Amino acid sequence: MIKLLALPVLAVTLALTACGKPAAQDDKLVVAATAVPHAEILEVVKPLLAEQGLSLEVRVFNDYVQPNDQLVQGQVDVNYFQTEPYLDAYNADRGTALVTVTGVHIEPFGAYSRRYTALDQLPVGADVVIPNDPSNNSRALILLHTAGVITLADPSNALSTQRDITANPKQLKFRELDSAMLPRVLDQVDLALINTNYALDAGLKPTEDALAIESAESPYVNFLVSRVDNKDDARVQQLATALTSPQVKAFIEQKYAGAVLPAF
Repeated sequence: MIKLLALPVLAVTLALTACGKPAAQDDKLVVAATAVPHAEILEVVKPLLAEQGLSLEVRVFNDYVQPNDQLVQGQVDVNYFQTEPYLDAYNADRGTALVTVTGVHIEPFGAYSRRYTALDQLPVGADVVIPNDPSNNSRALILLHTAGVITLADPSNALSTQRDITANPKQLKFRELDSAMLPRVLDQVDLALINTNYALDAGLKPTEDALAIESAESPYVNFLVSRVDNKDDARVQQLATALTSPQVKAFIEQKYAGAVLPAF
C-alpha cells in the first residue's frame, strides 16, 4: 500500500516541477539590439530590472533586418534599435504589424568626410554614400537638403528618394550601401551619411566630426518595439519604464555628450 501511494506522490512532484519551468521563463525578457548605444543603455537597466525579479538577455546584432525578423518569428520578445519611420517601412514591406512601445532616445544623423572639413568644399561630381534602407535613405537626403547641398521636392516627406531631388548643383553621385558598411568606406569616398550608432561604434564623435548633423528636434526617435500580442505584457512594460527612468536619462547625457539625446 505504501509503495502504491508513493507513485501518485511522485507524479504530483514531477508535475509541480514541470509547472515550475514556465514560471522561471516568465521572469526573463530577450531583447534584440544594436551595439551602440542601444545595448549599452540596456546594460544600465539590467540591474534595475533584476531588483524587480526580471532577468534581461540582450542579443546584439550588427544589422537592421535581423532584429525585426527575429521579433516577428518569436525568437526574441522585443527589440530596441529603430526609428518609427524605419519600422513603418519594414511593416509595409513585409506585411507585418510590429508596434512601438515607448520612445527612448534620439541619435542625430550626420554627414562625415575624411577628405573635407566643410560641405562647401565638396567637388563637382563628389562620391557620396547613403544608407540603402528607405527610412535612412530619406533621412540622409533630407539632411543634405537642410544643409543646402541639394533640394528636395518635399523635405517633409519621410520617404523621399533620389527621384525627389529637384536640384543638385554639385552633381553629387549617390551610392546606396547597407548602413553598417558606411563607416568602413569613409576613407574611400568624399562624403558618407552615417547613422549615429554606427558612427559611435566606429570611433567617430558626431558632435565634433560631422560636417552636418540633425538638430535636437529630430523626429527620429529610437523606440522599444514589440509584437501586438505582447505589447501589454508586464515584463515589456517593466522594461519600457526602466528605459525611461532618471538613471537612463543621466547615463545618456553623461556618456554620449550630445551625440545621443534622451527623448523623454
